[in-house]
Amino acid sequence: MTEQSTTVVVPELSDRNRHFWQGGEKGQLVFMRCQDCGYYLHPPIPICPRDQSKNLAPEAVSGRATLATYTVNHHGWLPGFELPYVVALVEIVEQPALRLTTNVINCPLEEVRIGMALQVVFRHIEDPHGDVWLPLFEPEGGQK
Repeated sequence: MTEQSTTVVVPELSDRNRHFWQGGEKGQLVFMRCQDCGYYLHPPIPICPRDQSKNLAPEAVSGRATLATYTVNHHGWLPGFELPYVVALVEIVEQPALRLTTNVINCPLEEVRIGMALQVVFRHIEDPHGDVWLPLFEPEGGQK
């Protein structure tokens, strides 16, 4: 990872992950998907673990997810994060066990609950090595 400023750490882009980090430019959450069996892979790897196919391509999902688990962070480990904040593990609706570590935003802490329906929103981060769009999640239907 490369550091853009004192407040944001951005991922290093590569041909293997660019679709994921830059899909948000078009408002899309994009994962690698096996074109033979339909299995989504995350993080991206060069071969499908289900059928060993190398026929993989980036594909957008709906951006909808369910909150699998979370924790509320009250400690300022890095500058630039407004405390407290929710670190979440979300499960993408298109595939059971397709999970992503992210943050839940636009939701009062007392309303965050396991099983809640979420939708992706993106935070655009400008970086001289290539802009990224961080996938974050908020309650489905928008801000509460």
